[in-house]
Amino acid sequence: MTERVAPAMHALPDGEAEISLVVRLPWEDVARLGQEAGRLAAQMQRPVTLDEAVSHRLRSTRTTASHARPAGEQPAAAPSTAGVTSLPRISGTA
Repeated sequence: MTERVAPAMHALPDGEAEISLVVRLPWEDVARLGQEAGRLAAQMQRPVTLDEAVSHRLRSTRTTASHARPAGEQPAAAPSTAGVTSLPRISGTA
């Protein structure tokens, strides 16, 4: 049996938190993250890591996500097989 350990969480000076974890992704999703990193690098005029691309993508979709729900409304339960493919896809536009 493999023991699961909670990922380390660190508070950052800017008020955010950093969590290190391992995520298994299909190569297609890694390729999309690479494309996102390339677009972000061109926009920022500097090299961008896949970590930065993921963080940027999560932040950009967070503003459109509905985290606050009216009282009494519960989100639908996600199936246990839901993975990265259930995340918003990276579009082909910059």
